[in-house]
Amino acid sequence: QVQLVESGGGLVQPGGSLRLSCAASGFGLDYYAVGWARQAPGKEREVVSCISGNGGARDFVDSLKGRFIISRDTAKNTVYLQMNNLKPEDTAVYYCVAAAARYCPVAATTAFHYWGQGTQVTVSS
Repeated sequence: QVQLVESGGGLVQPGGSLRLSCAASGFGLDYYAVGWARQAPGKEREVVSCISGNGGARDFVDSLKGRFIISRDTAKNTVYLQMNNLKPEDTAVYYCVAAAARYCPVAATTAFHYWGQGTQVTVSS
């Protein structure tokens, strides 16, 4: 049974940083692509980034490149999203997502089969 459990969200001031964690179970990170999606208030969900089973990372939102960095620890079966220089527009619920495929799919949220419960990130002074 695939499970994705996020942690690390919270309230942070603009310019601050947070690191989200996604503890995966029911599969190994070498076999499934895992990523992060988010949904801001009043907006549709969007996939932010993904890391393939071979460790290759893929970013889907140009405005986040260089600020958001995805990584993984295969020994802990955990995927991380390091978020730097956070802005109020980054406020959203962040979801860990996984695809039943080794390589990252296209950015469509429907391409990811599994979703975590989400963790709230609020950027505000």
